[in-house]
Amino acid sequence: MTIKDIAKLSGVGVSTVSRVLNDRPDVSEESRRRVLEVIAEHNYLPNNSARSLVRTKSDTVGLVVRGVQNPFYTDIIRAIEHKLDLAGYTMVMRQIASGDDEVKCGAVMEREKRLQGLIFLGGRSDYSPAELALLNVPFVCCTYTNAYGTLDPSKYSSVSIADEQEAYRAVMELAKKGHRRIAALTADPDDSSISQLRYSGYARALRELGIPPEEEDVICADDFTVESGCRAMRERLKRPADFTAVFAIADDMAIGAMRALRESGRSIPEDCSIIAIDGINVSEYIHPMLTTLCQPMTAMGTKSVELLLGVIRGGAHDHLTLPTTLRAGESVRDLTK
Repeated sequence: MTIKDIAKLSGVGVSTVSRVLNDRPDVSEESRRRVLEVIAEHNYLPNNSARSLVRTKSDTVGLVVRGVQNPFYTDIIRAIEHKLDLAGYTMVMRQIASGDDEVKCGAVMEREKRLQGLIFLGGRSDYSPAELALLNVPFVCCTYTNAYGTLDPSKYSSVSIADEQEAYRAVMELAKKGHRRIAALTADPDDSSISQLRYSGYARALRELGIPPEEEDVICADDFTVESGCRAMRERLKRPADFTAVFAIADDMAIGAMRALRESGRSIPEDCSIIAIDGINVSEYIHPMLTTLCQPMTAMGTKSVELLLGVIRGGAHDHLTLPTTLRAGESVRDLTK
């Protein structure tokens, strides 16, 4: 049985049946009674997919996660889902590879799920208005912002750390411990994304310290994973490597680099120190404990939802920059002592 059958048997239009199924108030009591009687008599079960096509509104928010199985996102996703649940919304999540287009994925989700809004967890930092014209709902960039793009700040929201400044801070922490030859473990330093922002912070710190940059000390990995960080460091260690410290732009990359350093016979931190940014759980339990700038992951997720729901309810977009916390682990040697 279809809603057309119900409409015919109850003597009303299809649109009236649809309004009854969606519990809309703009239906007369007599029409509602007839429709409900037919539904009860024939044990009709509504088709959720069909109903979703009729709805113009929903209680659903989309989450697009860029970078499959990134452990940094775990606590953020949990916080987003919890906050949405408390607010009476349902979260629909899609995970995509780091090279995929999160905007196109979000646009497809918007149309399929009748979304109220979108949260992009990880993404590019160089969007243009033309690209975002695909979206018809408000969105929040979580963990990044449109630093290299041309979007009007009043048209979207973001929650992130100050990536360039925090990278600068990490390198300065190494300098305070007496390190002068500092390598950078990064992804593409010209990718108009977090890699470039954090590499820029590294380069600025070296300039202010008066340390000449060494091209061979910029170690480029394919992505942010442990495996990629390990491979990149192994390749670098095939050549003479006089650096005493490494700034890794992500914890996972640092963990991989630590393995490669140990394999080459180098002790951490005695022979080579390492510092990173993220604060993922596992980096606290490796040996030695990784020194890192911890991002406020739960707060990032919670604030992203708060910003999005504020816009859905008629408020203005906003951009939040949250602070990191230095976790002084055991992976940095103090050369001044």
